[in-house]
Amino acid sequence: MNKQKTVADAAALGRVLVTGGAGFVGQNLARTLLDSGCKVRVFDLALCPLEHENLEKIQGNICDEALVAEACKDIDTVFHTAAIIEIRSSKAVPESVRKLSYDINLGGTKNIVAGCLQQGVQRLIYTSSNSVVINGQPISHGDETMAYVEDYRDLYTETKTKAERFVLANNGKNGLYTCAIRPSGIWGPGDQTMFKLLIEQLIKGVLKVRPGDGSAKLDNSYVHNLIHGKLLAALQLKDGGSSPGEAYFINDNEPVNMMDFSRPVIEALGHPFPKRTIPFKFLVAILTVWQKGHEWFKLPEPPQPPLAVERICIDNYFSIEKARDQLGYEPLYNTEEAMKECLPYYHQLHQQMLAALRK
Repeated sequence: MNKQKTVADAAALGRVLVTGGAGFVGQNLARTLLDSGCKVRVFDLALCPLEHENLEKIQGNICDEALVAEACKDIDTVFHTAAIIEIRSSKAVPESVRKLSYDINLGGTKNIVAGCLQQGVQRLIYTSSNSVVINGQPISHGDETMAYVEDYRDLYTETKTKAERFVLANNGKNGLYTCAIRPSGIWGPGDQTMFKLLIEQLIKGVLKVRPGDGSAKLDNSYVHNLIHGKLLAALQLKDGGSSPGEAYFINDNEPVNMMDFSRPVIEALGHPFPKRTIPFKFLVAILTVWQKGHEWFKLPEPPQPPLAVERICIDNYFSIEKARDQLGYEPLYNTEEAMKECLPYYHQLHQQMLAALRK
């Protein structure tokens, strides 16, 4: 399938609502849909900067059930991308942070489902996460038969797992078809999480060593590959379609060590690639003690939670076979192509972050 095929077909989705439309994934998705000729409504607490004659903007809180229901009015397809990422555990965050994560990631999703059912929406595509099955053990070529994680070690996984299960449980109700897309680490133009955190470490000069022995692999989801997978799944949300009630891992299908993956960005931004390594277990032990000191004695937080290091130091990658077989999914971009396309953005982000630091 060529890179234009899904964009052309997206017009069959009718009038589309994108939640989190001012965010990284939401903006890229809305732009792709608009380019395909779709009429798009974006819903976000922040103002979406996109401008287009077929774009309607609603600013509001996804926790507002009545407003969410209004946003779903006269909509055929909803792409739900709004969420907040909190990879500390429930025990490691203030109750206000835990409540906010639950209110947005789970409560907001329940509001979206209720709005879809009330307004007769036909399709709901939920942006989940591969973390809903990550249990702290190495995963190689994981697939959708894996059980949901039950021992939640971070708040994001806790809320995402419960939200995905709720969305899929509502498939088939009142004519609504639902599915869940499980990306890996999302990167590309507009990224405000994955490589932004790396750039922050580079600027601060704290990225001096490589965690682990370099053998662990994970997968990533270039934003336009992810959007391609979302659209393919959405087009199958119909009578006789393959995606109703299903979950799919969508990634670049190129498992790689995280430091090797990051190297082109590090070097393109003019920073030295770390030569020394630090044992994974030793680093996790240090960060765990540091995190406890923060929780118990109000010491400064560690540069990243222990779980973040664990995720990149043991194998965590997933097969796209189900998406390939049922949706016809193949990544539109390989990593080399995608990196060339988005390096100018990371250069710009690097300069913006440096300028902000100098103020």
